[in-house]
Amino acid sequence: MKNIILLLLFLAIAAGYHRADASDIDLSKAVTIGNGPKTVIEFTDPDCPFCRKASKYFEGRNDLTRHVFFFPLPRHPKAKEKAQYILSQVDRAKAYHVVMSGILDTVQKFEGITPNGIKLQEEQLAIVKKQKVNSTPTFLINGRIIVGFDQKKIEEALGK
Repeated sequence: MKNIILLLLFLAIAAGYHRADASDIDLSKAVTIGNGPKTVIEFTDPDCPFCRKASKYFEGRNDLTRHVFFFPLPRHPKAKEKAQYILSQVDRAKAYHVVMSGILDTVQKFEGITPNGIKLQEEQLAIVKKQKVNSTPTFLINGRIIVGFDQKKIEEALGK
């Protein structure tokens, strides 16, 4: 009976902590933000309201290095263009912050999208698919997969 209880306890804990191996992700394709000792790999959509909440939360932490990959969802018709715009800029981190702030939400057509930005967005999408990400935001933190902006789980994975 004791072994069954221990097994059930182990399975319950394991179900809440999905493990991920990020070693095969090409971080050179990401938008890198910050240079802190803790690493977050982030799959996001520029028009996802929960992604924007997560972005705002992470901005308040200076202990992180974030590697951002875009996964523009079909239900957000401007998200792909926004991702391509960000990835076309010289200062991608700055462009990311501007777009995620919502300041550019009324822009009808983004100027300055380059062939390299389009190519990089396609390469990021291939990484998203290879990682089997299917919703935003999704985070890889210390081997854990966290789906959605769950601040409590994120803080547990990162440590406050």
